[in-house]
Amino acid sequence: MNFLCAAQTDNAFRASVINSDLSIADGFHIVLVTKLLGIPIPERVAGSDLIEHLYRRRTTVPLKVFFFGGEPGVGKLASQKINQKPAGLLAIGHYAPGFGTVDEMSAPEIINNINQHDVEFLIVSLGAKKGQAWIELNRRQLNAPVISHLGAVINFYAGTVKRAPMLVQRLGFEWLWRIYQEPGLWRRYYNDGKIYLRLLLCVIVPHWFWLNFIQTKQSDQTMTIKALIEAENINHISLTGCCTVHTIPPLREAFKKAATEKRDVVLDLQNVTLIDSAFLGLCLVLYKHLNASGNSLKLINPNKDVKRIMKWQKVIDLLT
Repeated sequence: MNFLCAAQTDNAFRASVINSDLSIADGFHIVLVTKLLGIPIPERVAGSDLIEHLYRRRTTVPLKVFFFGGEPGVGKLASQKINQKPAGLLAIGHYAPGFGTVDEMSAPEIINNINQHDVEFLIVSLGAKKGQAWIELNRRQLNAPVISHLGAVINFYAGTVKRAPMLVQRLGFEWLWRIYQEPGLWRRYYNDGKIYLRLLLCVIVPHWFWLNFIQTKQSDQTMTIKALIEAENINHISLTGCCTVHTIPPLREAFKKAATEKRDVVLDLQNVTLIDSAFLGLCLVLYKHLNASGNSLKLINPNKDVKRIMKWQKVIDLLT
């Protein structure tokens, strides 16, 4: 929820989320919203659940993890806890950079300290915005193939903070348990709650109402793709029909090809009648890959319904 709310007001943070290779739905209220909007996310997956799954898996080759961040001494405790009974994870190092700026935490000696270990999974714990900014700044200098900001995971393994009982998690009140454990978090949850409430009333509820009571059912559930090179550096892709989870599989190959051609991409929606979150999610994946190679993605000529959905899905900035 903290990541979702931060992405509403901080463009750099939002870009860091889009640039991620994996975004898990960690939050009872996030999963509730996906169910309202028909987005097929079956359950909540917390970062700590992901790490616990990796830790408990049976393997003869454990994943080598390095903890970066947290209070002084916490990384050491977490590493000792994991290595008492190494299974799917093996802690090979830890570093607490203190409370400096992102630039101070990115000094060459710090990056070299991490890289001198054979890190396979770098777990960052610096606070959401600072952690994501640090990852974005240093991802190309770090040798670890997987880097993730997982907040309280380091505290859970160190034993300085305990996770909520399973019943509390299932009822969606883990945030109350976290405040009980760490009273200083109340301000963050209060601010996130205000942003989420505004998002719910101004975006999610109108979108849900439109989906259930206004949207007309599309009789033609097909989509066609026409791609051409408009100029030396522009790939123009025209779409026709209904761009939803049921029709977009062929678009994956077209987008994959476009991502490797190192040209700007213009997606023409003039003849598109309907889009959904699956289509827009695929557009964001293309946007991420194009951005990494210095190119851009722009969507043009949407009808009023398509434009309305883009606004509700918070991707209106992709329009020219």
